[in-house]
Amino acid sequence: MTTLDHPQPPLVASGRGSLQHLPLPLFAVPMGLGGLALAWREAAATIGAPALVGEGLMVLAAIAWLVILLAHALRATRHPAALAADLVHPIRSAFAGAVSIGLLILSGGAMAYSTQLAAAVWLAGVSLHLVVGVWIVRSLLLKPRDAATLTPPLLIPLVGNVLAPIFGAKLGFVTMSWMLFGLGAALWLLVQPLILLRLATGPQLPARMRPTLAILLAPPAVGSIALAALTGGFGPGPLAIYALAALIAVVLLTLVPVFRTAPFAMSWWGYTFPAAAFAIASLKAAHHAPMDWHAPALWLLLLLVSAVIAGVCLVTLKAAWSGHLLQPE
Repeated sequence: MTTLDHPQPPLVASGRGSLQHLPLPLFAVPMGLGGLALAWREAAATIGAPALVGEGLMVLAAIAWLVILLAHALRATRHPAALAADLVHPIRSAFAGAVSIGLLILSGGAMAYSTQLAAAVWLAGVSLHLVVGVWIVRSLLLKPRDAATLTPPLLIPLVGNVLAPIFGAKLGFVTMSWMLFGLGAALWLLVQPLILLRLATGPQLPARMRPTLAILLAPPAVGSIALAALTGGFGPGPLAIYALAALIAVVLLTLVPVFRTAPFAMSWWGYTFPAAAFAIASLKAAHHAPMDWHAPALWLLLLLVSAVIAGVCLVTLKAAWSGHLLQPE
């Protein structure tokens, strides 16, 4: 993940051309933007937020996903060894799962306009995510890794399956959605204890990797939404999972002083999708059991999440403009 610890002038296209160092974690950008778009969509239905905001953000997420994909395709033709190295790297390879998660989010965005298009994008996203998941599990079995590489991004390609039912159930893929939910939940129960053990016993995460702790919020937040989609409402099961998400959210809030010391890196995008997913889960939970204080609290949460994602966007654009985004690690 590219960092700004030691700024240098942009590299020119040579043996170490800038495109060679295009970060694979850039695919977290459409994840964060798309998650925020879905949050504003949910807010439009729940607390009367402007619907246009969510639609605009979804278009922006689609453009970001396509631009980043094309950039990596160009990178693959010019620097195939660099991309291949990312795909076997014990940490960076996990972000290959962000490519397919972006597709799943875009399928949700397309549902309001074309069910057929949404279904096609959803099937493509599910297929790609399963391929990435097989690749990651295979690498874990064949290449035992150091405990230091067991980091929260590993949840993206493995537990990301729980996202699929949110849209798949509405598109008619109910049986497949239940299977994907079970797969993602089982992998979550298997993988997260390993990550927590590594975090609890060491080695300590490097400063630039600490923002990835926010990824721990995504599985329970997304899982609660997915189970609600499969069961037809935010009942006892989704609420129980949401409670874990709320606990983790509070813990992460207490870590804000720690996060503020982390130098900018693509790991900052680890804040974005989990925060948006938690906002969506909170909106759905509040809709299930509304209370008088919910509306102002939900508006505060939505605006806070939006501000965080906007801030990460601005810093990332600044890094891209200055050339630091394309520096080697």
